Amino acid sequence: MQRSLLIKQGRVIDPAQRMDTVADLLVRDGRVAMIAPSIQESADEVLVAAGLIVCPGLIDMHVHFREPGDEQSETIATGAAAAIAGGFTSVACMPNTNPAIDTREAAEFVYLQAGRARQARVYPVGAVTKARAGEELAEIGQLVEGGAVAFSDDGAPIASAEIMRRALQYTRMFDRAILNHPEVPELTQGGVMNEGIVSMRLGLPGMPRVAEEIMVARDILLAADTEGKLHLQHLSTAGSVELVRQAKKRGIRVTAEVCPHHLALTDEALTSFDSVYKVNPPLRTRRDVDALIEGLVDGTIDVIASDHAPHAPARKELELDRAPFGMIGLETMLGVCVRSLIEPGYLDWPKLIECFTVGPAQILGIDRGHLRPGVEADITIIDPDLEWTVDPEAFRSKSRNCPFAGWVLKGRAVHVFVAGELKHSLRPDAIRTNTGQLTTPL
Repeated sequence: MQRSLLIKQGRVIDPAQRMDTVADLLVRDGRVAMIAPSIQESADEVLVAAGLIVCPGLIDMHVHFREPGDEQSETIATGAAAAIAGGFTSVACMPNTNPAIDTREAAEFVYLQAGRARQARVYPVGAVTKARAGEELAEIGQLVEGGAVAFSDDGAPIASAEIMRRALQYTRMFDRAILNHPEVPELTQGGVMNEGIVSMRLGLPGMPRVAEEIMVARDILLAADTEGKLHLQHLSTAGSVELVRQAKKRGIRVTAEVCPHHLALTDEALTSFDSVYKVNPPLRTRRDVDALIEGLVDGTIDVIASDHAPHAPARKELELDRAPFGMIGLETMLGVCVRSLIEPGYLDWPKLIECFTVGPAQILGIDRGHLRPGVEADITIIDPDLEWTVDPEAFRSKSRNCPFAGWVLKGRAVHVFVAGELKHSLRPDAIRTNTGQLTTPL
């Protein structure tokens, strides 16, 4: 028996279809059936979305769920629940687990665990090299058969130019992207923050921007040589943005992402000596933040991704030089981007949603990020005016290493559907069945 849901009079924003209009959206049997100014057809459930944004389910193409190997920090189930709470219906999970996602069986394990959790869709990113050691290519073809949507040694930059070149050549056969963490490790060894005036003042070892920019330049040259599909993760410097900008003008197949913390914070945050602000690449200067925003505005940067990096409290609360790099971000990403990009007038809602939907979907090659009729109904409904205070203790994630605790943010996902099924709702009383009863989220 088919079930139906009618979402009425929301502001439907679907950048993939260049759509931004007040309309009704009908979901039938878990798939988008129709979008029209007014739909008179009756439905089993009705949600009045006046004043809310109705958009494709958001996608985060850069998360760390730690399973297998570090389940005390996060699991696929808790990470997928955190994604749903943040409005994200699909995520791409990095392979820096223990063991790494470097076999077909490891990729299939991610799908198995995500299916059991029944929260967000979780797509595995396969390791480029065996055990992420940077010495020998992993079984790329077998990983593709296991469902890997892209390849990365994330957390371990692919230092060998020869390995990177071969990886770009080989993955081109499968039209898969290489997602590289651009860093020259020998230039950042021992560093805890951006190398600059603030690190000098604090007496802390720095990580120079050139360590990122050298790797960005190298990867761009290799992508030009191989015609491979290159995606540069978490850009953080003005120089990196300009290198990508010029590469795109030359027609090189390169895309790039930025993280919310690199838009909302600077290296001045480290004056607190709080390890919650220790992240790799490090928080940079206001000049870099401005350049990253400009890169989003002009399309140089394609995607906003969280780099959600959970750590158990006992580890993250160590001294700054001993604490691991990383911040969690799935449950704050939308609100932080509203504060950093929409409220100052840099981006409008359609452009922001594009960076969360069609951008990552195209890079990963997945049929998500749009609301065309027939697609599975992954839908995020956002209240753009909802103010809320960040409380990490209320998060669905297992970890609490959030740099935005106590911030008052505006804009939040209030209803989240995966394949037409309600997975999260802050206002369940807004959804009624045709008998007048309330619908309760799973």
